[in-house]
Amino acid sequence: MKRLLALVVIAVFALQCAGRLNAQSSPANAPQAPRAHKIRVAIFDFDYGTVHRDVYSLFGSDIDVGKGISDMLVTYLVKDGTYSVIERKTLDKILAEQNFSNSNRADPTSAARIGKILGVDAIIVGSVTEFGGENKNTKIGGAGGRFGGFGVGGFGHKSSKANVGIDARMVDTTTGEILAVATGKGESKRESTSLLGGGGSWHGFGAGGVDFGSSDFQQTIIGEATKAAVEQMSMEVIAGNGKLQAHTVVVQGLVAAIDGGQVVLNVGGKAGIKVGDQFSVERVTREIKDPATGQVIRRMATAVGVVQATDVDDLSAVCRIVSGSDFKAGDAVKTLAQ
Repeated sequence: MKRLLALVVIAVFALQCAGRLNAQSSPANAPQAPRAHKIRVAIFDFDYGTVHRDVYSLFGSDIDVGKGISDMLVTYLVKDGTYSVIERKTLDKILAEQNFSNSNRADPTSAARIGKILGVDAIIVGSVTEFGGENKNTKIGGAGGRFGGFGVGGFGHKSSKANVGIDARMVDTTTGEILAVATGKGESKRESTSLLGGGGSWHGFGAGGVDFGSSDFQQTIIGEATKAAVEQMSMEVIAGNGKLQAHTVVVQGLVAAIDGGQVVLNVGGKAGIKVGDQFSVERVTREIKDPATGQVIRRMATAVGVVQATDVDDLSAVCRIVSGSDFKAGDAVKTLAQ
């Protein structure tokens, strides 16, 4: 009996040890591998000047199809996760500050300059080369914002075919060089409706715009063709990832203040800082001067700690403390290689 009891105790102890080992080796407790730096891109509204007349004929007003297509591309790339895509509101703010006009949408040189200010590795500019098609056996009559199931021309269309063509260039923001290109072609054909027909619950567009991301629009004939073209182009953009290079933006600045356990820096978005960036903080303890000229030739410093940006505006950044203590205003900060 004693022997049996001893065996039971040994077995329970062995199971407890095994459980501890499994917990220590589980994915939740395993050390996480550092994440690779994603290439950061900005996507400009596509130029649609060459199809402007077709767009107006189709919708009956000047719809910015270039913006709609670029918004669709943003959605695809964000879902894929290969690139880090800059927020639309951040891009629009910088474009407004730099007086970037619609006429510059497809200009790689101008876009690269804006890309530098945004702190992105590459920018994507593009053009809409084809947008429209034909409705056979019926003339499209009138123009307006209510389509229902059969589009602008009402009933009676026997067949309609929509074609959409787009192309994009991926530009290095440092050199202005076009590193990769991508194209997309979409086609859709339907019987007994117009190019804007087929979206059974789509009842038109608002003032000056069409939501290209809505399922109602994408179920129309022209919407199907647009979706197919953007899908094809997005795959080519993703495939071009290997041709682009992530640039390390080294930012140097100073600690401006310590506020409630947070460290405020005197540099921000205009210097290239973005949320999530980490910085080493050092304190200069001694300056070494050239005895002949009196010029400072080296500054001796000690490490204070590491901080990470949590909130960034143009001229400053608020950081949380990752490691270290006793941070003081005037301490030097520098981008920490990741």
